[in-house]
Amino acid sequence: MKQTRSVLRGKLREALSSVLPLALIILLLCLTVAPLEAGVFLGFLVGCVLLTLGIGFFSLGSEVAMTPMGDYIGAEMAKSRKILVVILMSFCIGALITVSEPDLQVLAKYVPTVDAPIMIISVATGVGAFLVFAMLRVVFGVRLRYLLLAFYIIVFALACFVPKNFWAIAFDSGGVTTGPMTVPFIMTMGVGVSAIRSDKDGKNDSFGFVALSSIGPIISVLVLGLIFGTEGGSAVDLTPVNFSDSRAMGLTYLKALPDYLLEMVIALAPIAVFFFLYQALHKPLSRQVLVRILMGLVYTLVGLTLFLLGANVGFMPAGYSIGTTLGSHSYAWIVIPIGMVIGYFLTAAEPAIRVLEQQVEEVTAGAIPKKALSVSIGCGVALSVGIAMLRALTGISVMFFLAVGYALALILTFFTDDIFSSIAFDSGGVASGPMTATFLLAMSMGVCNAAGNNLMTDAFGVVAMVAMTPLVFIQILGVVYHMKLKRATRDGADLSLIREEIIDF
Repeated sequence: MKQTRSVLRGKLREALSSVLPLALIILLLCLTVAPLEAGVFLGFLVGCVLLTLGIGFFSLGSEVAMTPMGDYIGAEMAKSRKILVVILMSFCIGALITVSEPDLQVLAKYVPTVDAPIMIISVATGVGAFLVFAMLRVVFGVRLRYLLLAFYIIVFALACFVPKNFWAIAFDSGGVTTGPMTVPFIMTMGVGVSAIRSDKDGKNDSFGFVALSSIGPIISVLVLGLIFGTEGGSAVDLTPVNFSDSRAMGLTYLKALPDYLLEMVIALAPIAVFFFLYQALHKPLSRQVLVRILMGLVYTLVGLTLFLLGANVGFMPAGYSIGTTLGSHSYAWIVIPIGMVIGYFLTAAEPAIRVLEQQVEEVTAGAIPKKALSVSIGCGVALSVGIAMLRALTGISVMFFLAVGYALALILTFFTDDIFSSIAFDSGGVASGPMTATFLLAMSMGVCNAAGNNLMTDAFGVVAMVAMTPLVFIQILGVVYHMKLKRATRDGADLSLIREEIIDF
């Protein structure tokens, strides 16, 4: 217990260091070009506290429960070496874990033409199906670049027959499904399943699971667009409530708490029940390990509940209000550089990014350090948010940027090492987590509303943009790494210096 408290304090310090820069940026905006009403501002401050606590508890829960669960199931699947078992397990786990994603719950409520349960089930089915492809890719040793090329050709071909209102939402759904719940579970499963292969590329193939899992939801939502069309439903009202006093704000948070708690209990229950039944029927774990995993699930539940509470009640109204104010200015263009700065620091607050950074550094034995990866993701997200704000102001079609961006990303897969391509496409998914699906999407909606543009086509797509640009930036990092390694080998230099050069880059 004492050790757990010590680890929790460390996680909370990390969470504070992530949330604080973003909070200070927004505070500066509130005091200068985008003032908030006192009640909304107070709600935002409380939201910052809840976000910090939520990220801290979730990080602890992920380490104690989600990662060991993924390790166990991946290892057991590897031992079975039965293709049918791999297929059934992959589909069930992919679908069940996706339902628990908090950012999917948020996005599903925004789509006016499709009921939230239908949206969630469709997306979960897409993740389950493509997690099967990801597992089979490792078993049979298929190179990731060829699957990505084939599936994205299908995606863009299908989009030609879907109403344009569904383009942005479809690509957004691919980003939100690879968040703080899915990433640690799927990535650790990937490490376990990659043990089936004994060749030198087996370890590298432990990445790419998130990349393929992100494609399924895009296809499934595009199919929904063919079925449901663009008529009907009403958009969610994001107009912020200006609390009359601190008591009214506190009551709002307290009233919302049971709803988010129940939402997360329902979301976590399927994967928890599945895991405990699976281990009981196959290779029962010790009581001590099970109690530890159960406590980790409780930490995860507390963390995600607090995270959603702070993000939805505190951050989203503030984001929408700031976006509306900036979009209404005569110098509305300022929202583009402001969005880029927010986007850069926002990635540090995404829980799933920490999981990816840790996994990458461990699997690559430090060859790809955390700093290089985080800076690459941050730069990519900054650019994507700037483009998203430009779209919200001008109404430029999201498909123009997505087509060019994915074409460039897919071309780069042929010029960099497989490990960099796999990590790049994985990082695109994890960069677009709950923070993006709440604050940035709300801000984009505010800007779009102020500019008088279409919310469905011009505000949505920010998650998709955030998921796309790291694919290019990290693969460019891979090209640079390959060039430096080749030069160092030719000149007989110390290869250990490559890591430091990558950090400097």
